[in-house]
Amino acid sequence: MAREFQRGHKAKISDLTAGTDLYVGVQIAGPGLTFDISCFGLDANEQLSDDRYFIFFNQPKSPEESIQLLGAQAGDTESFRVTLDRIPAKIHKLSFTATLDGAGQMSQVGPGYIRIVAGGEEVVKYAFTGSEFTTERAVMLGDFYLKDVWRFAAVGQGFDGGLDALLKNFGGEVAEEAPEAAPQGAAPSFAPPAQSSAPPAFGAPAAPQAPQPAPAFGAPAAPAPAPPQQPMHAAPTIAAPVAPAPQAPAPYGQPPQQPQFGQVPGQGAAPAAPPAAPSYGQQPPAAPPFGQQPPAPFGQQPPGTQPGMPQGVPQGVPAAGAGLQAALQPYKEAPTGQRWTSQNQQLMRVDLTMGGNPVLARQGSMVMYQGKVDFGYKGAGFAGRMVGNATGQEMQLMRCTGRGQVFFAEEGAHLHPIELQGDGICVSAESVLAFDESLQYEVRRIEGHGIPGGALFTMQFQGAGTVVIKTHGVPVVLPVTPTTFADCNAVVAWSSASQVILSSQVRLRRNAYPGHSGETVNLQFRGAPGNFIVVQPYEV
Repeated sequence: MAREFQRGHKAKISDLTAGTDLYVGVQIAGPGLTFDISCFGLDANEQLSDDRYFIFFNQPKSPEESIQLLGAQAGDTESFRVTLDRIPAKIHKLSFTATLDGAGQMSQVGPGYIRIVAGGEEVVKYAFTGSEFTTERAVMLGDFYLKDVWRFAAVGQGFDGGLDALLKNFGGEVAEEAPEAAPQGAAPSFAPPAQSSAPPAFGAPAAPQAPQPAPAFGAPAAPAPAPPQQPMHAAPTIAAPVAPAPQAPAPYGQPPQQPQFGQVPGQGAAPAAPPAAPSYGQQPPAAPPFGQQPPAPFGQQPPGTQPGMPQGVPQGVPAAGAGLQAALQPYKEAPTGQRWTSQNQQLMRVDLTMGGNPVLARQGSMVMYQGKVDFGYKGAGFAGRMVGNATGQEMQLMRCTGRGQVFFAEEGAHLHPIELQGDGICVSAESVLAFDESLQYEVRRIEGHGIPGGALFTMQFQGAGTVVIKTHGVPVVLPVTPTTFADCNAVVAWSSASQVILSSQVRLRRNAYPGHSGETVNLQFRGAPGNFIVVQPYEV
């Protein structure tokens, strides 16, 4: 039985089917609308570094034929054959997309889907409707991605700019208009690739209108009328990955400018691998000025490696053409196809349509939202208020539900999304901005003797979901050792498996004399390797 996916659902291919020779079908239609359906083969940085892996009507297969465009069949608007065990190692993701050819918006489409068929049997389907979109002209429907093993994700992420926006998102560029090519021939009928042994069994689903199933792929096909001509896209065709433009020198007397927020790192120089996050105990990079690319927050990939980042303009270099749009381009929203997305160091976006779970956030932390979102008061109940008042771990929360995107911020604090996958983390209630309602949370007592004014309680979060932590400045993450101590007013969070003890250096003899150091009460951490603490450069 086929599994029905919702937007944001993910699964291992091996959990869906044992096969690796798969049929991918896309069905999308709308009154008076024409669509181009394509597949982008992306590298480890989610960029189209080799344009031979952009599979579309004008390039129907990859060099080794691991990805093939098969045409319309079995009720699908477009179909592909994907042989996972033949995809080269440099390809880490296959993104299946649909773009409008001509006027229209994705909100006008009727019910559609993307599905995977193995051996003629449908194993998974992600269905969507036009109500999920507004003014978008392109949409990422689903991804095959390599994370130890091949997996599938239902994406449903739209782009207003159509094919051009998709190409820029994946690191491609739009070439100048080329002379009109000869009409594309009919999609070639399927035949086994040239090799010594036959490929694994592969079958497409039967067409809904046909009473008998379609013949197995690989068998001689009966003569049939040629399928309808594939629509030619009116937009310019992709030519090659983006060529970095040379960066203009900085004005006299000013230091060289860093890339702005959203600018591809290393523009104007040879492409370089994304910088690795700082190891435990190492000094993190200094916080850049407003508008420039932030450093990688702990618990998440560097923003420069996320898909969907808009192409910015380096400071000191005039934008191509004057105007308001060119001036605001570097600060446009950064869609990534993820539920939680860092827009910059101080602004976090959550997509409520992905995952289907409501979000609990600190009251007053919403700065903007898009779509149909409801905000309701989230009470803790009488018992919860009593515990919160007694421990100092009370949170005034609001509940965000609906279909749309909500942006959170609070007093310019640095925000860090931490995704939990069954593990736990302890955070002071004052340092929590928002979290998925699927997480369980409770007040936890720190062991040790009570000290007046000391922090004896904390919030513990467990389960599967994301919690967004706020800090004053860029924090440092340190491993827990037998001699790890932290100021209780500076520590932000720690792994829930760590043992925490209040440590006091108060001595009667020391207090009998003036000159107190002010560092008499600390938290001592103990735990097995792998435990950590997060400390901010600020004392509350």
